[in-house]
Amino acid sequence: MNQNAQAEPVIRVRGLKNQFGSHVVHQDLDLDVYRGEILGVVGGSGTGKSVLLRSITGLQQPAAGSIEVLGVDVLSRDEAARETLDDRWGVMFQDGALFSSLTVRENVEIPMRSIPGLSPTIRRDLADLKISMVGLPYLAGDKYPAELSGGMRKRAGLARALALDPEIVFLDEPTAGLDPIGAAAFDTLIGNLSRSLGLTVFLVTHDLDTLHAICDRISVLAERKVLVAGSLEDMLKVDHPWVREYFHGPRARAAFDGPTSDTASGEE
Repeated sequence: MNQNAQAEPVIRVRGLKNQFGSHVVHQDLDLDVYRGEILGVVGGSGTGKSVLLRSITGLQQPAAGSIEVLGVDVLSRDEAARETLDDRWGVMFQDGALFSSLTVRENVEIPMRSIPGLSPTIRRDLADLKISMVGLPYLAGDKYPAELSGGMRKRAGLARALALDPEIVFLDEPTAGLDPIGAAAFDTLIGNLSRSLGLTVFLVTHDLDTLHAICDRISVLAERKVLVAGSLEDMLKVDHPWVREYFHGPRARAAFDGPTSDTASGEE
């Protein structure tokens, strides 16, 4: 876990409002994400976890509020500032969101095509490096997404998110659909990459094991805002119906009382 997570905010959201027709998803939502931390974002169905991620990354235009990432105003930036900022973060959507007509290597190369003067040979070598970093075998680079298991597609999606050596990685339900062994392995991978690369990780999840294994802090979305943010220990003290049910239910007890892998906890 990062001991200096609160030294520098790299994402700052204030007064965010997201609305679809008459349905208000977020109202006066505030959020800080600190450099080098793994932040787990949780909430019940319909609380707008993915909408928040899309708002921060510029894919969803909010009705009101301000969003600052790495010192740049996301909502009012010009095109040049946008392109520069887009190169400083990576996004992994659910199930990897890979292009089915491209091989894994070609998928990972896509962000690199924006780099002027980068030869196809170097681009290929860099893509193979990213594929290796996420624990995929070399031969996976020649395969198409349909030829991969769900877990391998997620790793390929993560490799593409890391293509430009970002400072921040956004992960949307990275362990959804994986069996417990595969999910634990993916958690370990995220934790190791965060430490070794100095990544800030914004992680939308419903997985209690993930929260326990690798998250430095947790932000709970409820009542159209960030209801509470803090450590796992802080969550256990919150007196709110959904928070209490989520963090004190039988699945939570199983996750928190079970063994934690040495790798995920940072021990060798």
